[in-house]
Amino acid sequence: MRSITNPFQCPVTRTMSIIGGKWKPIILSCIGDKSIRFGKLNQIIPGISNKVLSNELKELEELSLIEREEFRELPPRVEYRLTKSGKSLIPLLHELANWGNTNLAKKLEKVVQ
Repeated sequence: MRSITNPFQCPVTRTMSIIGGKWKPIILSCIGDKSIRFGKLNQIIPGISNKVLSNELKELEELSLIEREEFRELPPRVEYRLTKSGKSLIPLLHELANWGNTNLAKKLEKVVQ
């Protein structure tokens, strides 16, 4: 393995700078393969404020991981869906979840013993 002098030359670091953080992976996973409205996302993600959700969605849209569709209705309706690039992250997120489930289970077993 070669040495990396600039961490942002590391593909893992670059990827985590885009999808890392507390909320982005959760939002991407919740959107999944469907279109979903802001209010529904807010309902199914406990603990996220409207402001934070709105900011995270804007960032994900700027990163071309999600797309936003506005419907000209009253009341206004907006839906979010993953782009092709966003959909390509779903297997990675599933693997992270599998790793977490496996390793958290092992950690909990040690605590109980």
